[in-house]
Amino acid sequence: MNETLRRTALYDEHRRLGAKMVEFGGFEMPVQYAGILKEHDAVRKRAGLFDLSHMGQFRMRGENVATWADTMTINGVATMKLMQARYNIFCNEQGGAHDDTIFYRLPEERWLLVVNASNATKMWSLLQRHPGSVRLENRHGEDALIAVQGPRSVSMLQPHADADLAAMKYYTCVETEIEGIPTIVARTGYTGEDGFEIFVDGAFASNIWNALLRAHARDGLEPCGLGARDVLRLEAGMPLYGHELTEEITPVQAGQSWALKLSKPAFTGRDVLAQQAERDDYARIAGIVMNGRAPAREGYPVFLGDRRVGEVRSGSFAPSVDGGKNIATVLVERDAATIGAVLAVEIRGARHEAGVVALPFYKRSQ
Repeated sequence: MNETLRRTALYDEHRRLGAKMVEFGGFEMPVQYAGILKEHDAVRKRAGLFDLSHMGQFRMRGENVATWADTMTINGVATMKLMQARYNIFCNEQGGAHDDTIFYRLPEERWLLVVNASNATKMWSLLQRHPGSVRLENRHGEDALIAVQGPRSVSMLQPHADADLAAMKYYTCVETEIEGIPTIVARTGYTGEDGFEIFVDGAFASNIWNALLRAHARDGLEPCGLGARDVLRLEAGMPLYGHELTEEITPVQAGQSWALKLSKPAFTGRDVLAQQAERDDYARIAGIVMNGRAPAREGYPVFLGDRRVGEVRSGSFAPSVDGGKNIATVLVERDAATIGAVLAVEIRGARHEAGVVALPFYKRSQ
């Protein structure tokens, strides 16, 4: 492993648990522990524990944070309520995505912005163009982020928390103590399941991580790596930056128009995105299920009849889809994205049939 890679506050815990480590976003991260399928199963049926401390965390403070942030993002920031979380996307002048992020609105004019690890340096540079009334602090790699995801996440995390977690609504947060340690706990996630994300000073991350595993391993809580996380998010139809969203792929193309608030008077990329949405002639992200056992991988060509119409952006075996199917997202021309359309993915010179389906591939029962 490259010695220049950064390590999260939980690195020693991953090693102790025998995790397979890989480079991701400039950090040495666990890709799996007991195995991707076992970890996936834990999240879908019980709960999984994730280290997400490689994600960029930026603290912001000041009365002008919201109005400033609204000029750079497609979703509303100023309209957020206290202790609310909201998904948002920063775009460039051409409408492409700099990054997809989550804002958290905290008391006393405080905000937390979480960005993708691979984009943390880029996003911090972008934020430096702030007005003097906004104060920023970069906590990337200093603060930790631990996620508990799965149908039993409430029952497993509640005994360790002071706040009433069951009363929290989706995409809200609370400042509370976990194991007596000050944290921000948000009811957010990236798996398609119920769950929580715990923001904590890196110095105390191991205390929380180990307390949860000690108390709930016998209940089926599994440490989970990035491999399971990617399968889970793909099944849930959630975009991954660099795949379904890029500097060239816009939120409109990626199917994130639900977050596009054209009612805001001005923000970077607004006019381009508005025109794109109105024309409706753009290549777009669609979901496909392979008809056979052949796996679709990133970059594979996609055909409608004899015409090449796009390429695969993400692909994986999906245990939650029809008892186990190979699924993928594709970026294809408009007529190829119709639900029920029959496409073909070219794999090593041979074409394999796939059907276009609605996203998400998987949706949990309420």
